[in-house]
Order: sequence, then structure tokens, then C-alpha cells
Amino acid sequence: MFALDDHRIHLEAEPLARDVDARTVRALIAGGAACRPPVDGAIYGTLLNDRAALDALGDSVHAAPYKAPPRAPVLYLKPRNTFAGHRADIVVPDDEAGVQVGGSLGIVIGRTACRVRVEDALSYVAGYVIVADLCVPHASVYRPSVRFRARDGFCVTGPAVVARRHVGDPDALPIAIRIEGKASFTTNTSTSIRNVARLIADVTDFMTLAPGDVLTQGVPHNAPIAHAGDEISVAIGDWPPLCFSMTANEGGKR
Repeated sequence: MFALDDHRIHLEAEPLARDVDARTVRALIAGGAACRPPVDGAIYGTLLNDRAALDALGDSVHAAPYKAPPRAPVLYLKPRNTFAGHRADIVVPDDEAGVQVGGSLGIVIGRTACRVRVEDALSYVAGYVIVADLCVPHASVYRPSVRFRARDGFCVTGPAVVARRHVGDPDALPIAIRIEGKASFTTNTSTSIRNVARLIADVTDFMTLAPGDVLTQGVPHNAPIAHAGDEISVAIGDWPPLCFSMTANEGGKR
């Protein structure tokens, strides 16, 4: 089981994560606390779950070799080397392409989930967490590139897991991505093709999710691009925002 009563946070200075109330989380974050990722299970990203992202492909989804829109969730793994926490400094390529910042709702699984029914799906959720799913912009959709999506630090999570009981409707949460000096990018979990319950049901139809695993609801279409030197925050609803920065590769591009 992955269980929490309130908010789970893992401070950088402490060896273990702990369960605290919302007021304590806000005080810690306001005080400048740096955090490790509050989850340690597998993290699965979801592609083409944003309605606008699928629509943007137009007729290409009917072309070979696929010939139809995806009938099951398109997933990719964010391996452990990508994990980073609140106030992390992420090393990124120092070039014009930059890095796409995909702010997403992370669904934290509370108990082993296999062939879950839609009507039961939310009972398998322990809580939710902000995920900044980073990638180098690229055209491949159906075959996510490890080189572009699995760089060190390219999955920032936190600052805390919010218990499911605190989230009335996970399918109507505003998301705001702010890059210092630029206009905010806003979206909402309501734009997802598969809502939280349907996504869990469809994924667990072909694979088992373990307690502590995280399933992201997906990167929004046209998510903003950040570059080395930028300060970024990702907020969901009124939760404390996830903040991090980007710095250039030492020694140039890689």
C-alpha cells in the first residue's frame, strides 16, 4: 500500500518522506525548502490524451503504419535518472530548441491495480502530485524518444503528494505553467480525452500498476518552451506550486 492521510513531502535535508498537513506544506515551501521527489515508484507518461494534441495530428493519424487514432493509451516510462524535486536545477541543452515543459496531473496509485473497472478506479488512487514532464522538442509521437524524454532530471515532481480526499474533482483542475518573464500558459485537466478513472481502467487492462506508481494524465498541447537560465513554476489548482530552474550543459551541447 501507498497510503497518506494528508500531504506527503520529502524535504531535501531529511532521509525520509513524511505526512504533514496543508498548512505545514505551505509554510515549508514559503520558507524556501528544497524537496526530493515525494514518490519513488515508476512514473509513466501518457501521450495523445489531450484532445487538442490529437486533433492537431489531423489526417496523419490515418496514414501508415498506424492507419487509425490510438485505441489504447500511448505510454512511455520516465526512468529513475529523470527524477528531480522542488527547487531542482535541471541541466538542459543550451540551444534555440529549448525544452518543452509539460505540466501534468500525476495520479499516484495507492494499491495494486490490475483490470480495474472505471467505476472503481478512483478507489485505487492514493493522491495526486504535480509533474513537470520535460522533453527536447521532437516530431515522433507514437514512438517516444528516450534521447529526448529520458535525460537526467527530466521528470520533476512535487512539492508534495495531495491525498485523494482533498481533491474533489480531478477532472476539472486548472494547470498553470509560468516561465519567468513570459505570459503564463494555462490549461485544465478537463481537456483530457480519458479522465482519471478511464485512464486507470484502460492502462490496467494491459498492465499492472503498483502502489506508489505514478500515471500522468498527459502533456497539454503546445506546452511552453523554456531555456537555460529560466525559472519555472507549475501550479495545479491552489496547491503549492512546483518550482525549478534550468541551467546549461557544462562543456556545451550533448
